[in-house]
Amino acid sequence: MLTSPWVAALAALFLWWFCTGAILFVVKRADGDGPDGHVWASLLSMPILFAGVVGLKMSLDQNGTAGAYIGFLAALAIWGWIELSFLSGLVTGPNRGPCPAAADGWERFRAAVSAIAYHEGLLVFALLAIWGISYGAENQLTFWTFAVLFFARVSAKLNLFLGVPRINTEFLPRPLAHIPSYFRIRKLNWMFPISVTLLTLAVACWLERLYATGDIGFSLLAAFTALALLEHWLMVLPLPDAKLWRWMLPAPKEDQVRIEDGF
Repeated sequence: MLTSPWVAALAALFLWWFCTGAILFVVKRADGDGPDGHVWASLLSMPILFAGVVGLKMSLDQNGTAGAYIGFLAALAIWGWIELSFLSGLVTGPNRGPCPAAADGWERFRAAVSAIAYHEGLLVFALLAIWGISYGAENQLTFWTFAVLFFARVSAKLNLFLGVPRINTEFLPRPLAHIPSYFRIRKLNWMFPISVTLLTLAVACWLERLYATGDIGFSLLAAFTALALLEHWLMVLPLPDAKLWRWMLPAPKEDQVRIEDGF
């Protein structure tokens, strides 16, 4: 059953939904666990990062279905921990303040980059490290999955910075309360058509490789890239995507609710 491209695509969809929800659950729960809650959330989840590295090493010499799923899950584990460390405020950037009201152009861009510089640097390091470890291996699905996540995320961040019609900030945890000040709401920006075009071409490329080789790994990559494309369109289309995860999140503690409501 796992060898079916349709099952692989559904697995990618479920893992995208579940992993996103799990990360949001952890960081929102940590919001109510005191000043060190987010730090402990990142530190206690480090076995996930370790499991991702082990999965990467295990997958390198494995072809076929097992190797594809192991490599795919390894990429998600490594990426997931890095994202958790960012959302927890553990790895962000030297600038932890909101965007200056008068900042514009290059000054605004520098301030925005400074707000996430350490996180972006860690992602680049992880991408290069996975590439180096995977170079010449029979199975490089971990690298390609991580690369899709990396470039799609960079594209999404640039679009949020340049401006899109819809920006959902309700899931941002307290350590990143300053980040929305670097976003811009506008009808459209020059980069959005380029982003969706490149992602669409990438989906087509993975589907062509799937058709030509029958390798289940290309089904996982095609589905995941299609999800990245969907996330870009959700910046424009008025769809209630937040409902996918809102019900999964922990209810805020009573004292936290009173603080947020101004009591």
